[in-house]
Amino acid sequence: MLMPRRTKYRKAFRGRRRGVAQRGSSVTFGEFGLQAQSTAWVDSRQIEAARRAITGSLKRGGKVWIRIFPDKPVSKKPVEVRMGKGKGAVDRWVAVVKRGRVMFEVAGVPEEAAREAFRKAHHKLPVETKVISREEAL
Repeated sequence: MLMPRRTKYRKAFRGRRRGVAQRGSSVTFGEFGLQAQSTAWVDSRQIEAARRAITGSLKRGGKVWIRIFPDKPVSKKPVEVRMGKGKGAVDRWVAVVKRGRVMFEVAGVPEEAAREAFRKAHHKLPVETKVISREEAL
């Protein structure tokens, strides 16, 4: 699983997820990218599942870039615990993905193979997505 080696603070506020991605909204490294069309927290397990779906579909061909990283800790209190007694322990790590963010990129494969790989990855992610090429943008 992806997670930071160390952070300045152990626990973080929830924050708000409004607006469009300010950066990371264009294909930079590869030829094709998977762009988010909605906003969500993407869990480190979901990122890993999508990565495995992409690499498995490409059959070790091409190169894959992961453009998001789960650097936000999400805490959770145990089941059936009364209110109070502080904030719960860190349960998982998430990446805040806003609309327009390119999450994955691939290069060195034909467009049909990239579209099929991204279609499989889309099913593992909690956001609506679309495939874009290097020229396109939101």
